[in-house]
Amino acid sequence: MKFRPCIDIHNGQVKQIVGGSLKDSGNQAVENYVSDQNGAFYASLYKKLNLKGGHIILLNPKSSEYYDRDVNQALSALREWPGALQIGGGINPENAAFFLDNGASHVIVTSYVFSKGEFNRENLDKMIKAVGRDHLVLDLSCRKKDGDYYIVTDRWQNFTNYRLTPNLLDMLTSSCTEFLIHAVDAEGKASGIEETIVSMMSSVEGFPATYAGGVGSYDDLYKLKKLGKDRIDVTIGSALDMFGGHLSLDKILRICAE
Repeated sequence: MKFRPCIDIHNGQVKQIVGGSLKDSGNQAVENYVSDQNGAFYASLYKKLNLKGGHIILLNPKSSEYYDRDVNQALSALREWPGALQIGGGINPENAAFFLDNGASHVIVTSYVFSKGEFNRENLDKMIKAVGRDHLVLDLSCRKKDGDYYIVTDRWQNFTNYRLTPNLLDMLTSSCTEFLIHAVDAEGKASGIEETIVSMMSSVEGFPATYAGGVGSYDDLYKLKKLGKDRIDVTIGSALDMFGGHLSLDKILRICAE
C-alpha cells in the first residue's frame, strides 16, 4: 500500500474541506483547514519525500470567478514537480492536453464520462483519444443512496444512475490506467473508512486504485491495509498533521510500507 498525497484547491487556496458540503452556489464548503501556503509549497514537500502519484483537485467549476485562481495554484504545483502529480476537476478533451503539457502525469475524469447521470461511452472514447489510456485516471467517487453506493459527478453534488460495483470496476479497467475513489460521505470527517467501498475496490486484482475518505486514526489505516489486501493505495487529507490534523505523516508512511 502506498500513500498518495493530495492538493485540494478551492476558491484559489489549498484547503481541506468536508467533501459532502461542497456547493457551486456561492462557492461554499465547510472548511477543515485553509493553508497559507500555495500549491508549489506542497509539491516541493512531496518531491522531497518522493511521494509520486498524488492528485490535485480543482474544486470550483469553470463558471466560478475563482476557477482561474484554482488553475494558477495547480500550475504552480505541476511546474514544481513535473510528471509526478495528477490533476482533476473539470477535465475534458479540450483542456486535458494543457495540463499534461504543464506537468501533469495524468488527468482525472468523472463528470465528462458520467454525463447527465449516464455513462457516456462516446465521451470516454474521446478522452482516450485525447490523452491515451495510460494518462487517464477514472474518478469513481460515490455516495450512499437507498443502501447502495452511486457514482456522483459535478464536484460530488449530483448522483448518477450507476452503482459502484465490482462488475463496473472490472469493465472500466480496459479504459484507464487507474481508479481514484473518494468515499464522499466520509470525506473530510475523519470518521472511519467506508469498508464496503474498500472491499469492492480490492476485488479488482492487479489494477492500481486509490481510496480517499474517512481515515481518522492509525487503526483505520491498518483496517484499510487488511481489507484492501495491501494493494489499494490511500489518500489522507484533513486528519494529517500538515493539514491541521493529528496523524503523523511519518508514521503513516511507515505503516504503508510495512
